[in-house]
Amino acid sequence: MRFAAVLNQDGGTLRAIDIEAFSEQLRQTLEAAGHSVEIDIVAGRNVAAALQRAIARRNIDVVLAGGGDGTISTAASLLMNKKKALAILPAGTMNLFARGLGIPQTLGAALQSFADGEVIAVDMASANGRPFVHQFSVGMHARMVQLREKMDFGSRLGKMRASVRAAWEAIKNPPALKVSLTIGKAEIVTRTTGIGISNNLFGEGHLPYADNPAGGVLGIYVSVARRRHHLAKLLLDMLRGRWRQSAHVEVHQADRAVLKIHSPTKKVRAVLDGELIQLARETTIEIHPGALNVLVPSRGVSAKAA
Repeated sequence: MRFAAVLNQDGGTLRAIDIEAFSEQLRQTLEAAGHSVEIDIVAGRNVAAALQRAIARRNIDVVLAGGGDGTISTAASLLMNKKKALAILPAGTMNLFARGLGIPQTLGAALQSFADGEVIAVDMASANGRPFVHQFSVGMHARMVQLREKMDFGSRLGKMRASVRAAWEAIKNPPALKVSLTIGKAEIVTRTTGIGISNNLFGEGHLPYADNPAGGVLGIYVSVARRRHHLAKLLLDMLRGRWRQSAHVEVHQADRAVLKIHSPTKKVRAVLDGELIQLARETTIEIHPGALNVLVPSRGVSAKAA
């Protein structure tokens, strides 16, 4: 296969390594398996343009994106409904979409998995036409990300610590949104501390990522927690993959949902694949089955087919 690799030198764990040496390792690994690769190392502000150039090349089969969640989400959005496949180098903090695809979480092992990988089609989702690969959320998660962005952290571990501090601050002063959520023919009108809508249902017993990235449904999670200790318990349930056992969240699934915000707050933020965005008063979230071709480990394909 013919690869075009775009490495974000400012993104995730790539900013903490010798990226020139790593790019040579990437080249040697893929060429030893009979592939060819063109490598572009760019600053974070130039990632989108570099990805667009890579996708535009006619002789490329796979675009390899290396960086944090923002880099991967941008690459997936640009490759949506295109024949070229995405190879994800998991250099972010949690790498949740990559985990759902069975991609190894160390950089060297991920490279080796690409050498003999296979291409499969997986789902994407969108919020008012804006694509995402992992999750759209409002309420607690958006408050937490807003608080975390005000904190200083210079490493993956530092970001995780900042996330814990931000989560605690959000729990102490939780948002309360009055919303209506239309799922199929049913309409839910409620006051909630948070709603998360994922690209396929999260699996059980692990971090929040989809076990089946081609399941064809949105996972819809509505928080019914109000008190601090209930919110803290919900956060722990989420991290341990105990959504369905939690008394503090309602779980639904559908191929389409419409979220309307009725709270008088002038500005409401949402999180889309880890990035804060301005939320419209009405948002339509939809699943797009098989919209993204991805390169996954051969054994991962076998395991998902079993």
